Amino acid sequence: MTKIRPEKAQNRAHELHEILNRANYQYYVLDEPELPDVEYDRCLRELQQLEEEYPQLITPDSPTQRVGAEPLSAFSQVRHEMPMLSLDNAFSDEEMEDFDRRIRDRLNSKAPVEYACEPKLDGIAVSLLYRDGVLERAATRGDGTIGEDITQNVRTIYSVPLKLLESAVPPVLEVRGEIYMPKAGFNALNEKARAAGEKLFVNPRNAAAGSLRQLDPQITAKRPLQLCVYSVGLVEGGELPERHSDILEQLNRWGFRINPEMAVADNIEACIAYYNRLGEKRDQLPYDIDGIVFKVNSIPLQRRLGFVARAPRWATAYKFPAQEEMTVLQDVEFQVGRTGAVTPVARLKPVFVGGVTVSNATLHNRDEIERLGVKIGDTVVIRRAGDVIPQVVSVVENRRPKDAREIQFPDHCPVCDSPVESTPGEAVARCSGGLICSAQRKQAIKHYASRKAMDIDGLGDKLVEQLVDEGLLHSVSGLYRLDLDQLVSLERMGEKSAQNLLEALEKSKDTTLPKFLYALGIREVGEATARNLARYFGSLESLMQADEEALQQVDDVGPIVAHYVAEFFEQPHNLEEIEALQQAGVHWEDEVQEEGTQPLQEQTWVLTGKLEVLSRSEAKDYLQRLGAKVAGSVSAKTHTVVAGPGAGSKLNKARELDIPVLDEDEFMQMLREQGIEI
Repeated sequence: MTKIRPEKAQNRAHELHEILNRANYQYYVLDEPELPDVEYDRCLRELQQLEEEYPQLITPDSPTQRVGAEPLSAFSQVRHEMPMLSLDNAFSDEEMEDFDRRIRDRLNSKAPVEYACEPKLDGIAVSLLYRDGVLERAATRGDGTIGEDITQNVRTIYSVPLKLLESAVPPVLEVRGEIYMPKAGFNALNEKARAAGEKLFVNPRNAAAGSLRQLDPQITAKRPLQLCVYSVGLVEGGELPERHSDILEQLNRWGFRINPEMAVADNIEACIAYYNRLGEKRDQLPYDIDGIVFKVNSIPLQRRLGFVARAPRWATAYKFPAQEEMTVLQDVEFQVGRTGAVTPVARLKPVFVGGVTVSNATLHNRDEIERLGVKIGDTVVIRRAGDVIPQVVSVVENRRPKDAREIQFPDHCPVCDSPVESTPGEAVARCSGGLICSAQRKQAIKHYASRKAMDIDGLGDKLVEQLVDEGLLHSVSGLYRLDLDQLVSLERMGEKSAQNLLEALEKSKDTTLPKFLYALGIREVGEATARNLARYFGSLESLMQADEEALQQVDDVGPIVAHYVAEFFEQPHNLEEIEALQQAGVHWEDEVQEEGTQPLQEQTWVLTGKLEVLSRSEAKDYLQRLGAKVAGSVSAKTHTVVAGPGAGSKLNKARELDIPVLDEDEFMQMLREQGIEI
């Protein structure tokens, strides 16, 4: 190729950018290719040669730059500019009609509401950030606030535009969508893996997730992934249409794939008809869907309706019924969890249900076994509830063989042989061995190291099991006493991996009080409760000194949770373990109450009875926004009680203690006076 002048090379490179980007859009977004493959390859090769001669022509949005980055050592975390919220679910026509009624009640309108209807793709939710029309960053949803930076991998997906097609694009545009693997691509990928003797993927969603989380983007580039966009997040410096469906059409013109089944429904009846229509053709679609997402189409109405907790009021996902199959219960094994719970697990003759080959299913507890009347050898019906969790839902008794055996619940732990105890009123039986039980110890360490707890990168389940089995790890605090020689002595543990783990352990020492409380694994204390405890008491010392009555003043902490928390901090071995962790260097800043002029700050409110206009969660959310603490029980410290129809003992106690009581109308009037629009 004869060397051409720089100015001409620049013009030709720009022209090739446009040709190739337009060809990608026609092929991967519109499914209407116009440029023959041979011509596409010829143009791409010409651009590569120009960039080799003039490296200054290489830009991040060049079609040649989809693959080429070096493999990552780990994914970094990014904070979303706007939270990526989840959706509430509906499972029946009646629940959809209730959703529509709540929308119209809140809008104070009897007129039909227009909805945008979109298939709910079974993939991985992602956020794409564009600046001046050029892809800057891609991230997973994560926990909705913080996700993982997967930019290098997303750049390899041809339906993701590196540069948007039109010039009139907002300077900052965040687009949200689903990355998925079409059925045909999934089948081809598994056929290739089968021919190579490699492990098969169980379903397209798992294949998509695994492909996106490859540290080497060149591996991701070989996977048949697609992007379908469904909304926008942050938008700065530009205007978008006032209807959701029109926004999607605009995104399509900018270069994004939108779902061809997307439609607009004039009312809730049309939504249900759309759901039934898509349900009938679900198996014929070229991709997996697990429901339909319905959104109020008007953006101004969406703004009026707002959000509840982590979900918008103006959208819901109508899930398809769980898929069911019959198979044989071949045996039952018993697993021991972090809190000692002994759980029966059904070992099944493998059966394909809802896109997954199921060979295990939970039987929950002794009561569930008795309720089902199930025996080993029975033919049972398996359902993947919500298309996720395999469950044994019934027994086909007319297929019971003569040699069917009763399921014997163990009297002693199958792991450590300690007695199994049952607490009156509880369905769950528990191993009494505590940390002498290696199963409980393993689960406690796995929980402590998990992403939502101390987030110790590199400490996977198999490694924890190996450390405990080898006698190198006897407690959570023992993690911080591991050394390089011990780790390198383990099978398949190289010096580099061992050093990375030690660095991750050191990094984990700098944490927050909510994360530390969650990591301790106190029964019934999840992320939200840990956060509420930390905010209420401010410090670990204050929390450890709290009695059950004081604990019940915390949001979402009732008598049972308060008992578990108090009991945990009364156990000497737990206190010794906390001290050992702190001596090892685990530390955090105390939580400081935010100062401000919130009108209900330092007040404790209690909700009781059935609220008719607001849900309990909505009422609680409003109170917390105004600075109040919402408790589960009435005490002398309670400031006000909101009582709806059916209020019982809490209302009586409030009257005994002469605590102010508001009905729902008075409560809503108070909210309006504080500037909350309802």
